[in-house]
Amino acid sequence: MEPQPLYALELDGSEPLTPTLVKAVGALCDRTEDRGGHPVVAVHVTGAPDNGWAESLDVMLVTKWERVLRRLERLPVATVAVTHGDCGGTALEAFLAADIRVAAPDTRLLLPRDATATWPGMAGYRLVRLAGVARIRKALLFGRPVQAAEALALGVVDEVTDDPAAAVSAVSELAGGLSGKEVAIRRQLMFDAATTGFEDALGAHLAACDRALRQGPGPEVAAS
Repeated sequence: MEPQPLYALELDGSEPLTPTLVKAVGALCDRTEDRGGHPVVAVHVTGAPDNGWAESLDVMLVTKWERVLRRLERLPVATVAVTHGDCGGTALEAFLAADIRVAAPDTRLLLPRDATATWPGMAGYRLVRLAGVARIRKALLFGRPVQAAEALALGVVDEVTDDPAAAVSAVSELAGGLSGKEVAIRRQLMFDAATTGFEDALGAHLAACDRALRQGPGPEVAAS
């Protein structure tokens, strides 16, 4: 099957968070949602901020950034993020919002810190959801770097490779033919499973099953 159309965004975590960056991620979401079909979104990130990076921020800008990241995380398409070298700040936050996360062997995941503590953004929340409290505690509390091999073992990274382009292509092929909207529904069911009891989750799963049955078999299944 041919790889699906690909949208891409490059993000430098050494640069400060700005309204321009928020708009760029929002524009990517707009293009993806408006297009339809079965695209795959690729986010290429690298870089980590210096000390004092948050001094120019205000909570309104941070709120807008967290909201657009949540939008990226819930896109009706498959998303893949690729990183190399130091990855922190906005780069790390965007990286963690992707469905599939690919890292080069030289990658270090870094939670920014200043004189008082690490940055308390939602990257910490996503790291705990992926790796668990005990295994990510030192990174969250003290800013200890997480090397690529460790991130792979923790489940924070899905693949470590010297050929990220091939990894992105593989994700595109893996998602080929799937409905982006249906992928988004499965993703939400997966997220909810971590915090929702069986009885509460059953209704949402049954509704998704009913939706799938009403749509009927896909073209490949129908032709087989």
